[in-house]
Amino acid sequence: EKIGEHGKRADGIVGNMMLHARKGGGEREATDINALLSEAITLASHASTMEDGSAGIEISEQFDASLPAVTVVPQDMSRVFLNIATNALDAMREKLLASSGEYTPQLRASTSRKDENVEIRIADNGPGVPPEISEKIFLPFFTTKPPGQGTGLGLSMSHDVVRAHGGSLSVSGDGSGTVFIILLPLRST
Repeated sequence: EKIGEHGKRADGIVGNMMLHARKGGGEREATDINALLSEAITLASHASTMEDGSAGIEISEQFDASLPAVTVVPQDMSRVFLNIATNALDAMREKLLASSGEYTPQLRASTSRKDENVEIRIADNGPGVPPEISEKIFLPFFTTKPPGQGTGLGLSMSHDVVRAHGGSLSVSGDGSGTVFIILLPLRST
């Protein structure tokens, strides 16, 4: 059983490394970022609920309906959104387990236009990201998760995908939560 478990973990690590090393995969196409983000958050929340049976996560979406389609590789950008949302849900689950019941996990996603970019924010009210960690968070193989639970490739891959689209990915956080901000150009790069 342990060999099978570790074999699956090794397979996952190799798969993530292959995704991380892959350059220029899918086709870029005009994409409704609001729909793509909403689908990724729904998928992450359903997976989280199925994993531990918990419910009660408050999810709010504030999307700018006037945004034009953005030219991206939908599968890659969906993976970015899914990864960030999953990390947020994991962090909030840890805070919930450590709380005395006075905590309600909240995940907020928003989109807006900022000059010639679309700004995507994914925020949570989890434990936050300390400054010493936020400096390393996008490095390959850096993880704060316990051994056997994270490869440290998700945020590094996400950072690379966003940069390949001509955008930027940043993080800020304190003891009251974390905010990931993605800027993507409205014009194809």
